[in-house]
Amino acid sequence: MSTTTLAQARTGDSCLVMNIRPEPAELRSRLYALGVIPGCQLKVMRFAPLGDPMQIRVGGSYISIRKAEAEVIAIEVQ
Repeated sequence: MSTTTLAQARTGDSCLVMNIRPEPAELRSRLYALGVIPGCQLKVMRFAPLGDPMQIRVGGSYISIRKAEAEVIAIEVQ
């Protein structure tokens, strides 16, 4: 298991969210509202044709986030 950022994950990776950087606060609040919180499991589903944005599954929801936003999420690949 390795620790990295969500932006470095690959399609099909199952990940455990370790930490979310506190800045920018608006992004952190939005991620929390979407269910991306420390300790949650997520799975990288796919990337757009040009590699950005990426689609992830959190619980029963599918969300799309940009790679720049994914840089603030520290994960451990399972």
